[in-house]
Amino acid sequence: MIPTLVFGRTGHESTRTIFGAAAFWDTPQKDVDATMDIILQNGVNHVDTASSYGKAEQLLGDWIRRNGRPFFLATKTGERTKQAAYDQIRRSLDLLHVSQVDMIQLHALHEEPDWATAFGPGGVVEAVIQARDEGLVRFIGVTGHGVPVPEFHLRSLAQFDFDSVLLPYSYIMMQNPRYAEGFNKVLAVCKERNIAVQTIKGITRSPWKDVQQNRTTWYRPLEEQADIDLAMHWVFGNPQVFLNTAGDINLLPHILEAAHRFASRPTDHQMQALSQRLQMEPLFE
Repeated sequence: MIPTLVFGRTGHESTRTIFGAAAFWDTPQKDVDATMDIILQNGVNHVDTASSYGKAEQLLGDWIRRNGRPFFLATKTGERTKQAAYDQIRRSLDLLHVSQVDMIQLHALHEEPDWATAFGPGGVVEAVIQARDEGLVRFIGVTGHGVPVPEFHLRSLAQFDFDSVLLPYSYIMMQNPRYAEGFNKVLAVCKERNIAVQTIKGITRSPWKDVQQNRTTWYRPLEEQADIDLAMHWVFGNPQVFLNTAGDINLLPHILEAAHRFASRPTDHQMQALSQRLQMEPLFE
């Protein structure tokens, strides 16, 4: 059984493995339908998508139109100004065939000009507040990538009372002292304020570099079940965090199997051995 955890102050008891619908970027509808069957059969009850994930909202929305929405549903806006973001939220609702999403997130807010615009007059923060006031969304989160993202998240949390954050987390990423320090500060703030912490890139092996890309993830993922088990169980060993699945539907069965089998966190020795054997590298430096 996949472990569950209350998703911060939302009160929703989410599976700690959240389905990342970036995997539906340009997927045939029949494969989307089959993947949704797998998700539900495994008890996953939280789905995370975004307006910028290719056709993901449309494809997921077609499934929702036919089957309903038996899960917590989150999406994201990458717009930085109020009207553009508000219009994008309305479009997301139309594509998803819902009148409300459980969560809207400010997408990839980890660069200074974007951050300043988002929190300034006429910025996206005003749009998500309006959408919440109108009942279009229930909760509001913020996401980001890269080494500086914990620092941006701390600034964002100082400016606005977000309900969730999302950022990278893996054994190899946490070997970067700057990132680890910032991540742990974010964790402490989120624990104090009951803010949900979603993590991404948990099964990253390395950037693609000179390796021929054979997956729909934009990084080279771990592929062997035993390796995925170690990486995921290390993430799950932090009892505060959720893990969003990788953007490849063919990896999903392995990820779900690892989630079902979680019992304890691997040792540092096990993780060091995995890293050395596969020459693992952080995605962000």
